[in-house]
Amino acid sequence: MYSDQIGKRSNKVKNLVERGAVKKFAESIGDLHPIYFDEETGRRSRYKSNIAPPTFPRVFDYGEIEGLNLPPKGLIHGEQTYHYERPLLVGEEIRCYSVVENYTEKKGSQGTMGILVVQSYGESLEGKTIFTSKQTVIITEAVRKVMVK
Repeated sequence: MYSDQIGKRSNKVKNLVERGAVKKFAESIGDLHPIYFDEETGRRSRYKSNIAPPTFPRVFDYGEIEGLNLPPKGLIHGEQTYHYERPLLVGEEIRCYSVVENYTEKKGSQGTMGILVVQSYGESLEGKTIFTSKQTVIITEAVRKVMVK
């Protein structure tokens, strides 16, 4: 279903690690560590700045992969992992993009499931990788049937 999408990538999109968004995100996940929003704590830290929580990249815009038309509902979030070269600093601008890494299908008791793996990247404006994220999306038989109509 999506095998022809493997290797396709989105354009790079500029994102800001905005202080207010970081604070709201930290509050929403229940992690109120002052490194995320207290400016004095950030200045005294080894980073000399506030940083974003590890899963904060979930809110970034990664652009659109042309031809990868996923349905707005009915997908199952299978897994997501993050790898950091360094923390995201509050106030910095980064560029983000995604690449379709793999697509496979498996037969199960409820029909065929599609397994889509998308790798996402966050880079400094100089082009150095700050983080990568790998997301696995499961497309159930019920969703697949709706998509092919």
